[in-house]
Amino acid sequence: MHQSLIKARVFAALALVILTFAFTLPMIAFHGTLNQVDAGKSEEISPFSKTIWNFYNQGRYKSVTTPKDAHNDLERMIESSSEIGVASLPIWAVSLEAPNYPKEAFPEGIPVYFHFDGYSGEVHEMNTINHYVGMDPMWVGGTIEREIGIYALLALSLGIIYFIAYNAKFLNYIILVPASLPLLFIADYSYWLYWFGHNLHDWGAFKIKPFMPTVFGDGKIAQFVTHSYPTIGFYLIVVISLLSLLAFFAKNKALKEISK
Repeated sequence: MHQSLIKARVFAALALVILTFAFTLPMIAFHGTLNQVDAGKSEEISPFSKTIWNFYNQGRYKSVTTPKDAHNDLERMIESSSEIGVASLPIWAVSLEAPNYPKEAFPEGIPVYFHFDGYSGEVHEMNTINHYVGMDPMWVGGTIEREIGIYALLALSLGIIYFIAYNAKFLNYIILVPASLPLLFIADYSYWLYWFGHNLHDWGAFKIKPFMPTVFGDGKIAQFVTHSYPTIGFYLIVVISLLSLLAFFAKNKALKEISK
């Protein structure tokens, strides 16, 4: 087998492994679980879903209202009515600081984490702040993305498998889809930030003009200081992107040399 073809398959396989264990697996395992919790049907949650959530939430941020003994234990989180985020790795982190949220009580401000399939962190508190300035709750945005996210990643995984298994030239371009994940996420994230900032309502106790929330870096909204930065999931999709590009160029090289 051509050396570059072997490299292409190795790069693609590594991208697939990262995609699977960082995002696809926890998304599949936790799919529908929050709906069961909201519907009061927590007894229907499978042991597998609980195990996956407990594993992926090790060391992750939990709301300041969550009892310490409930951290990393989905059953205890449900029993204590604590705020439960999704299981997949977070991609972007946003936090707010304000005088009415003292560091002693909120050492990390009001952090919220964005995932392919939902949110985690102080989501309820963030929605309260959003309401205060006339902004919609977070769940209003990205509904389609959250609904199709799991199916999109499964299709993406299948595409990578086809890329690894077959050498048809047109299949080579499939790998450019995972290569574009960081750009796709930032574009979608930026769009929804713009939408939220430019669709304010009159119900806000504090009136502000339409604005563009900070996509990357530090900013200020009314009396709130904002911080918006990538987190572990984003760095992993960058790695997936780089591996996919390496796989694309390696396979292109191999196919050209084989066809000579």
